[in-house]
Amino acid sequence: IVEAAYLSVKRLFVSSEFRLAVVQLQVSSVKADNLSRVRRLVKEAAGGGGQVVLLPECFNSPYGTSFFPSYAEKIPGESTQVLSEAAKENKVYLVGGSIPEEDGGKLYNSCTVFGPDGEMILKHRKIHLFDIDVPGKIRFQESETLSPGDSLSMFETPFCKVGVGICYDIRFAELAQIYSRKGCQLLVYPGAFNMTTGPAHWELLQRGRALDNQVYVATASPARDESASYVAWGHSTVVNPWGEVVSKAGPEEAIIYADIDLQYLSDIRQQIPITAQRRDDLYAVTSTQEGSG
Repeated sequence: IVEAAYLSVKRLFVSSEFRLAVVQLQVSSVKADNLSRVRRLVKEAAGGGGQVVLLPECFNSPYGTSFFPSYAEKIPGESTQVLSEAAKENKVYLVGGSIPEEDGGKLYNSCTVFGPDGEMILKHRKIHLFDIDVPGKIRFQESETLSPGDSLSMFETPFCKVGVGICYDIRFAELAQIYSRKGCQLLVYPGAFNMTTGPAHWELLQRGRALDNQVYVATASPARDESASYVAWGHSTVVNPWGEVVSKAGPEEAIIYADIDLQYLSDIRQQIPITAQRRDDLYAVTSTQEGSG
């Protein structure tokens, strides 16, 4: 019995794979319904073998500057309590997408991460605010209501180290580079790209971040709602370190799964050893702010 237990534990620690589940949630204007859906879908994701579960950006609220003030909560608060309970009940690492957070009279777009014991292990506030203007197509200014975060955010699991960004953060290659150099093998980006930027850049950015840094990249979008004031593109995705899409949702509510193979990641880094070949004598990307947001 002792030997069997030892072998079981040994297999747990030497395993180079774990299962990631990405929840593409249909978000409504009723917060209670959104939270109820989160409970159900996290349970379903865990039942499908998900050990790390990723939720979308702004999962408890419609996405829009007019909605953020009325849906905003303190952290801890109602929505994070649901996340804590869902993580603990299903024994998963839960990356809680993002919610509008109120703190000290300011609003943030914030992602919380919970361990299998239900404890919050990280809070990431969106670093880069989504302020864009594409004439004739879309104008959006998060800075009208939100303030930016000022920290990098990484957390440890028994599987690997994970770096966190939110939506627009993915456009800034330096953030992914720093996460990779600090040992992250998986980068997660809850995001809500729209019908203009989604088809043009959503997959391209994910594949670029994964390929440049030889990491897995996962994104979680809200499901598409054509009647919403802001229509999300959907298509939550997981990309491997070779730059290949290994799992992808359509526009509708769904859970997708990907088996994250860290031995495969290691093999790629050996085959194309860009980390060792960098010319640190000529250039460098460094961080000036440490810690979790």
